[in-house]
Amino acid sequence: MLESFIWILLFGFFGGQIARRLKIPALVGMVLVGIFLGPQVANAISPSVLEAAGTLRTIAVMAILMKAGLGLDREKLARQGAVALRLGFLPAACEAIAVALAAMTIFQFDFLTGLMLGCIIGAESPAVIVPGMLRLKSLGWGVNKGIPDAILTGSALSDVLLLLVFSLLLTFLSQGSAAGVKLPGGLTLSALHLLPLQIIFQIVLGVVLGLLTARLLVSLLTKQNWTQNAVQDTLVAASLALLLVVAAEKLPIFSGYLAVMAIGFFAIAFDPPLARRLRSGFDSLWVVAEIVLFVLLGASIQLQVLGKILLPGLLILIIGTLIGRAIGWYLSTLGSNWNWRERLFLLPGNSAKATVQAAIGALPLASGIEGGETILAIAALSILVTAPLGAWAIPTFAPKLLERGEVDPTKVAVTRRIIILAVVDTSPLAAQVLTKAAELARRSDSEAIVLHVIRRQDSQKVALLKEKAQRLLADIRHQFITLEGSVPETIVRVAREYGVAEIVIGKRGHRAWDEVLVGSVSQAVLESSPIPVIVVEDNQFVVNSSES
Repeated sequence: MLESFIWILLFGFFGGQIARRLKIPALVGMVLVGIFLGPQVANAISPSVLEAAGTLRTIAVMAILMKAGLGLDREKLARQGAVALRLGFLPAACEAIAVALAAMTIFQFDFLTGLMLGCIIGAESPAVIVPGMLRLKSLGWGVNKGIPDAILTGSALSDVLLLLVFSLLLTFLSQGSAAGVKLPGGLTLSALHLLPLQIIFQIVLGVVLGLLTARLLVSLLTKQNWTQNAVQDTLVAASLALLLVVAAEKLPIFSGYLAVMAIGFFAIAFDPPLARRLRSGFDSLWVVAEIVLFVLLGASIQLQVLGKILLPGLLILIIGTLIGRAIGWYLSTLGSNWNWRERLFLLPGNSAKATVQAAIGALPLASGIEGGETILAIAALSILVTAPLGAWAIPTFAPKLLERGEVDPTKVAVTRRIIILAVVDTSPLAAQVLTKAAELARRSDSEAIVLHVIRRQDSQKVALLKEKAQRLLADIRHQFITLEGSVPETIVRVAREYGVAEIVIGKRGHRAWDEVLVGSVSQAVLESSPIPVIVVEDNQFVVNSSES
């Protein structure tokens, strides 16, 4: 088993990186690695790991839904609440019905078996949509109208609806029903009457349990201080979130996945600093969970079955997306402030399938339902077609169809390369500047640029300065640059060219007469730089400040 996890993590990571370097979504590389490592090719994954794939997928989906909840914007969501609510029901329902009708014609399914297929195909993938929408939020695309938030919430609600209907259909078609007036396929009239109430109850109870769990987290992690760092915060939060998912499977009266998303959403309102720490922790957890999720997804795909239903399966997907889901998108955005380009973005932004299909696609076959093998094959085909397309299309079409707004760093983790610029001369003060730059770089895991503007050629002193930088920044990725020119102008120009976050510069002495005659380099940089400047001052050195 241990060897299997080594192959999954190692090959999955590099498979994703190779795909990314080829300008292909990383998940495509991970799925292909899974197919290669799976039982149909290399057979390098042990049966015990494949048997535990469902559990591992549950953990991965929990992580991505916590990321989604921690990235929601309450204000934007309130503004687009009606649209988000409609997106949670209409596109999924329309696609499921369109797929059911198409399956009745193409595969000769009865309506309820076709509807079961529609519930599987219509579910949206949090593993593709959540990272995509959070990425858009971190870049500002569509944030003014809350479009990513509406899509995130709508996809979570739609999965609640479809999973509930699927579970009911699975029970009725595999075992039948002993109560109520029977309809074609075994569904009962009483069950149909109760379905809307069950959906509402699952949603409301899921949100309430998420709220209560968020309160508990704030109490344990902030008020009572049971944890000492962000890793422990994430461990406790992930355990409680996973407990809700497991409880929902044992006692299916609430949506466990919606409850997990609600934990993150309410954590932002109750304790924003805690939410920020959790956001960072779940970002790290997702790095591992993503690899496991998609490699095991690839390992579960049955290639031999795909060939039989390739063309009719593609036709089913096209009908479901371009007819059923498109009607749902149109109805969902009626009366909203979305323009036609933003509505069109729902096609690439809200169509990916992967996680739910991998989790439930094989259940009809395992339950002995007629047509189960075909259902499994179409579920696998939907993953192979829509997941890569969705992961590629979201970042590709967002700049073309959405407007860019201001990023709110309190709602998403804005990841970027952080660079500290340390400006040094050949005086003893350089050591203090380098020490301060190293301290800042270690706090934020940043890189450093050490800049020395040459005023007088002295190769020996520059070599000593470079050696000092290497010693004080030994554990920091850095580069040493020497340039000639006007000191303040060169500093500001380099800072802009490299996109540095902060400038660290020294200031020596307080000789007012020298500053009148020559001027202070640190003061000139402070006045002209659009980038924050940290001045390291040492009164021990009373020298010409123009050489700072």
